[in-house]
This record gives sequence, structure tokens and C-alpha cells, in this order.
Amino acid sequence: MSNTLSYPELAALIQARAGVTVDPLHLERPGAQFDEFGVDSLGLLGVVGELENRHGLKVTSGAESAKTPAEFLELVNTSLSLSPKAGA
Repeated sequence: MSNTLSYPELAALIQARAGVTVDPLHLERPGAQFDEFGVDSLGLLGVVGELENRHGLKVTSGAESAKTPAEFLELVNTSLSLSPKAGA
């Protein structure tokens, strides 16, 4: 399992946990914001919870408040890279 989250994986998690279908290419668009896709902080909280369960770690506080997909990925991937399991 990769220790970084990609846009396609984020799109799949948003669909599974927030119930919103988003094209990964739209998430990658510079300036894209979650609210334009109908994804709110509760939806992101579900995504964060899933990631924490999968990776067995606490994702950086504030990820569920990220305004953009790029910001969310940066916060999550920083948490995953700092995880003791990252080298495993």
C-alpha cells in the first residue's frame, strides 16, 4: 500500500465516504475548492477517518477543514510520510 494519497484515490474516498462523485482531473485543477464539488468538512471528516483506519495513524489536525484538494493532499501526505509505518 502506498504511503501517499493521490487525486484518484482521494476521488474514490470522497465518493465512498461523502457520497459525492468527483472526477479526479477536476480535483487536480489549480484553484479547485471542495465546496464547488459539494464536499463539506463533514465529508472530509469521513475521508480522514477512513485514512486513519487504513493507516493506523492520526492524520494531521485540520485536514478536514482544508478548502482545496491540493491543501488536503499536502496535509494528509505529510502525516503519512511522518508515520513510523512509512518505511515498512
